[in-house]
Amino acid sequence: MGAWELLLVGAVMALGLCGVLVPGVPGSWLVWAAVAVWALRDPNGLAWGVLVGATVVLLASQVLRWQLPPRRLRQAGATRSLEFWAGAGAVIGFCVLPVIGAVPGFMGGIYVSERLRLGSHGDALASTRTAMRAGGSNVLVELFACLLIVGAWLGAVIWG
Repeated sequence: MGAWELLLVGAVMALGLCGVLVPGVPGSWLVWAAVAVWALRDPNGLAWGVLVGATVVLLASQVLRWQLPPRRLRQAGATRSLEFWAGAGAVIGFCVLPVIGAVPGFMGGIYVSERLRLGSHGDALASTRTAMRAGGSNVLVELFACLLIVGAWLGAVIWG
C-alpha cells in the first residue's frame, strides 16, 4: 500500500474512534472495516493476523457490552463536553502508557470535564462515578477495543 492509501485508512480509523463517542455512529465497525480494507489491499501474514485479531477483539467487546447494564449517558445528563474530554483522556492515556493507559485516561477525562464544570473535587468525583455507572463503562469497552485495534494496525504498519 502506498502512503496515501495508508493515510486514508488511518483517517477512517480516526473517524471510527470519534464515532465511538457519538451515539448511533458505528465507530468500532468503521475501525474494523479500515483494517479489513488494509488487509485485503496488502495481503500478507501480518495483515491477516491483525485482521483476525481485530475481529476477535471487536466481537469480544460487543459481547461484553451486551453483558453490561443497558444505560445511556445522555439520559444521565452527560454533555458533549464530557464525551470529548473522556475520549481525549483515553487517547492520551493510551499514547502515554500503551494499552492500559486508556482506562485511567478515560476516567481522568471525565473527572477533568466535571471538575471544570462543577468546580470542586468532591462534586467532580461523585459525578465521575455517576457517569461511569450511567453508561461510561459501555463507551469505555468499545473505545478500548478500538484503541487496541488501531494500536495493532499502527504497530504492523510501522514495524511490519
